[in-house]
Amino acid sequence: MRVLLIGANGYIGRFVADRLLADPAVQLTALGRGDDADVRFDLATGSPGALTRFLDAVHPGVVVNCAGATRGGARELTRHNTVAVATVCEALRRSGCGARLVQVGCSAEYGPSQPGSSTAEDAVPRPGGPYGVSKLAATELVLGSGLDAVVLRVFSPAGPGTPAGSPLGRLAEAMRRAMQSGDGELRLGGLGAQRDFIDVRDVARAVHAASLSAAQGVINIGSGRAVRLRDAAATLARVAGYGGSLHELDGPPGALRPTIGHPRTESVGHRVDALGHHRTDALGHHRPDPLASRGERADSEHPAPAPHPYPDGCGSWQQADVRTARDRLGWRPRIALEESLADIWMEAACRI
Repeated sequence: MRVLLIGANGYIGRFVADRLLADPAVQLTALGRGDDADVRFDLATGSPGALTRFLDAVHPGVVVNCAGATRGGARELTRHNTVAVATVCEALRRSGCGARLVQVGCSAEYGPSQPGSSTAEDAVPRPGGPYGVSKLAATELVLGSGLDAVVLRVFSPAGPGTPAGSPLGRLAEAMRRAMQSGDGELRLGGLGAQRDFIDVRDVARAVHAASLSAAQGVINIGSGRAVRLRDAAATLARVAGYGGSLHELDGPPGALRPTIGHPRTESVGHRVDALGHHRTDALGHHRPDPLASRGERADSEHPAPAPHPYPDGCGSWQQADVRTARDRLGWRPRIALEESLADIWMEAACRI
């Protein structure tokens, strides 16, 4: 079976490539923007006609799309997450290859969920930000394309290669810096959110299973268990062997205060966190610069706009109902969060 993998150099795509290459029945071709792709092609700017000609020449049985953007403005996210998928769908409709499409979606398409609930595939999507909107639009394009297609809605991926800007990546970096500097106290904030973490290698197994199955529609890929970020921080401290104390700062996520690490006072009189950052906390929430844009200190006369409490648009709680993945793909998560965190820490520790 020939598989065309789009986005093989991304966080999820790298593990999907490894998983597919381990299957002796798979012939893998990687398409992407990087020089190391088998075929260079930019979905956001390339024409469906050019992609159609390539599909007709290679004749894949399955196309897996792991490409996309997680950061940027609404226009950039739409270009890379929605327009790109429209190009793939149009090219597949024009092509005579008849390939099956496996689209990697995300839990941000659902938006906030009721605390304590498990989100099933029939839930009404209400994305809370442009990223979720752009991914949901891509899903709708796939579902309305008439193609043999499945969308895997991946919840919060974790494990080796976790981006440094993600919540777990920021936690690991803060702990690394605390251990490197001998800081016996680590202060963390913005950890009230609860997320369904799923190891990226389990995600790759799900993509492989979806490639071989006849399942269509939307399928959730998660652990089926929401974990509070403060509990993940405690587990990370244990696997890292961090002997200091963890203190969670009070207040809602996104409060205008230092939120990672043991604060220290700088000569200008304002406080920074253990990462030396003024503007973001452990969840990536934006905080105003202590100095106003004209060089003046911000004060009550020049209040900053309140940041969004959960920048991913998913609210305080997300937990997947994963029964469909079990029933239709024969897939279950295998890797526990503690192992995922240990792998995240191993990479962070290499920088000490």
